[in-house]
Amino acid sequence: MFYNEPVFFKKNRVRRVYTGGALFSGFFSDDSVDGFYPEEWIASTVHALNKDSTDPKEGVSVIDGTDIYLDDAVEMYREEILGEKSELGILAKFIDSSIRLPVQAHPDKAFSEKYFNSSHGKEECWIILGVRPGAKIYYGFKNGVTQSDFVAAIEQSENKTDKMKDLLNSIDVIPGDVIYIPAKMVHAIGYGCLLLEIQEPTDFTIQPERYCGEYRLTDGEMYLGLDRETALECFDYAKTFEAPLILNHISDSETCLYQSAVDSKITESFSINTVNLYNGEFNLKIPAAVYVVTEGEGEITGENYERKIRRGDYFLLPACAVNKFKISGTLNFVESFSKGE
Repeated sequence: MFYNEPVFFKKNRVRRVYTGGALFSGFFSDDSVDGFYPEEWIASTVHALNKDSTDPKEGVSVIDGTDIYLDDAVEMYREEILGEKSELGILAKFIDSSIRLPVQAHPDKAFSEKYFNSSHGKEECWIILGVRPGAKIYYGFKNGVTQSDFVAAIEQSENKTDKMKDLLNSIDVIPGDVIYIPAKMVHAIGYGCLLLEIQEPTDFTIQPERYCGEYRLTDGEMYLGLDRETALECFDYAKTFEAPLILNHISDSETCLYQSAVDSKITESFSINTVNLYNGEFNLKIPAAVYVVTEGEGEITGENYERKIRRGDYFLLPACAVNKFKISGTLNFVESFSKGE
């Protein structure tokens, strides 16, 4: 069965109202151009919240070589795929933005449980993989910004002004930067960022800026069915966090640098590690972990198994496959997994 070895997936480009995707061409070595499919969802069990969507599986990954959706596979083979966990507990995405995204924040678990009947909010973390000239992010309110200032900017955005971003700190980014975004912290991906996002498994975004580029957002897209006053409770005007993060060594040798980017000191929702192999080997040992190759090439080997991998490839390690496979070669990859039960 497919769950006895690393699980790869069919490509899973997801429609959004903002444009991007051209930087995928160099990363995936394909013919991607800027358009309305600027995201690739990775090992996804999450339905995309797109206006007028009629596909209940939009955003959910399909296992390569099959017609099986990952959420259905987890339901049918929960123990084999997840082990002792009750759910996958994370969602990963490649994102390439050719415009600045709307100013936004995401709910924490308590808000999601109260208003969306979900046990997950949307904490997230970005790993910058590539940039266009002038790439930046917007991260946290500037000192002294009040709710009144923000509400005034929301009103101004009805006339397609660009003033809301001026309330936020801007940060120039370069490949390798790691940015953690706590729930309820205001932020926006700026123009020109190719990134890997690891997050809680929801698509909940409160984005009170009326326009996304040339697209005029509806109230439903801005507030997810909530009234504005309630939705704005998602914004913590004092919340800050250091950026970019400093990675911590787990282990280091001549052939393998293993580092922690996000651990329990930052969040209980997920962990993120980075691995740099220099003609080395790395044992795959974490059940239901998602692996994403960000640079170089190598191979996965196990008993009667061998598969070449390169930049842009990604896979899920089922619980049944723990300690049975290893990655070797000269490549960099990201290891992410939930802390779930």
